[in-house]
Amino acid sequence: MRIKRGVGTKKTHKKLKKATKGFIHIRRASVKKAREAFIKAGTRAYSGRKKRKRDLRRLWIIRLNAAVRKNGLSYSKFIHLLKKNKIELDRKILAEIAFERPEIFKKIVAELK
Repeated sequence: MRIKRGVGTKKTHKKLKKATKGFIHIRRASVKKAREAFIKAGTRAYSGRKKRKRDLRRLWIIRLNAAVRKNGLSYSKFIHLLKKNKIELDRKILAEIAFERPEIFKKIVAELK
């Protein structure tokens, strides 16, 4: 007896179409091109997650540098003083404090000097 495979194939194609919803033109319409687009989108999403971490760290450093320079220090000296005084606040938290509460940040810098 012959086995017909239309049901499984249709299910797979339907799943792929749902995943590529929002893609344009042939990248959504054709199953072959949609599969290629879906795989490529996955690899780009992976590398994008890594890149986001780099970008955020750069932003925190830029914000910290600007805030520290207003208080008469350079970024590198500020980080050195933090490590020397064993203050374990990371760049994310420090940048948040500098951005949202400059008066508290000014006290932190004064304490380090």
